[in-house]
Amino acid sequence: MIDTHCHLADEVFEADLEAVIARARDAGLSGAICIVAAGDQAERGRAARAQALWPSVACAVGVHPHQARQAAGQPGLPEAWIREAAAAPGGICAVGEIGLDYHYDFSPRDVQRQVFADQLAVARALALPIVVHTREADEDTFAMLASEAAGLSGVFHCFTGGVDRARRALDLGFHLSLAGILTFPKAADLHEVAAFAPLDRLLIETDSPFLAPVPHRGRRNEPAFVARVAARLAELREASLESVVAQTTANALQLFGAQPLARVDTPRASML
Repeated sequence: MIDTHCHLADEVFEADLEAVIARARDAGLSGAICIVAAGDQAERGRAARAQALWPSVACAVGVHPHQARQAAGQPGLPEAWIREAAAAPGGICAVGEIGLDYHYDFSPRDVQRQVFADQLAVARALALPIVVHTREADEDTFAMLASEAAGLSGVFHCFTGGVDRARRALDLGFHLSLAGILTFPKAADLHEVAAFAPLDRLLIETDSPFLAPVPHRGRRNEPAFVARVAARLAELREASLESVVAQTTANALQLFGAQPLARVDTPRASML
């Protein structure tokens, strides 16, 4: 089982990172993808510590739309940050999370679109998949992916849309990643997506430390809790947990590459 999107390099995990990783392994996780903000040296340092403690952690690096303003007026800066991370020991497995977020507008929308386009180009140049963040920006996100992401693979992380939006993402060749929201009783549209989408196009994630699943809502989220997402996905698909875990793990390895994610520990227990 792989948590395909977590923020282990966030400072909220700094004090008890060893325990967080131990709980993830005890829950049966074989690896995780740590999202790192491009150009953030403090996060890169904390990500390196996570990888030292857990060798089956891979990293994705990108400029989040909230931080796109940091690259405003500096053409080539996102590419330089990403290439630097890709060339460092261990490299990166994806460019992300990148995209558009019109909910908060922490960065001007034209700047978000330019930085997104720049990162699509560098992902293509490096032959890496992308991790897409989109919030209240569906039309622009889909338009940019349709026009500028030809040949790229990737995933809509923390997917929260309904079947129509899921179909659009799938038609572009992208995966859908389901997070703790899937366990929320009122997430009816997402429950429908979980049953609708082909299992070989689904991933599971926590987006920790955010969006803890039931029964952990209100607590800090962590990678171990992805087991709850897997269990709910199995219920919604009326499938065995083992088959869902096996297929979503295979999907992650196929999309992001087998190393270092395939450095599998023997599960010691289960938190389900």
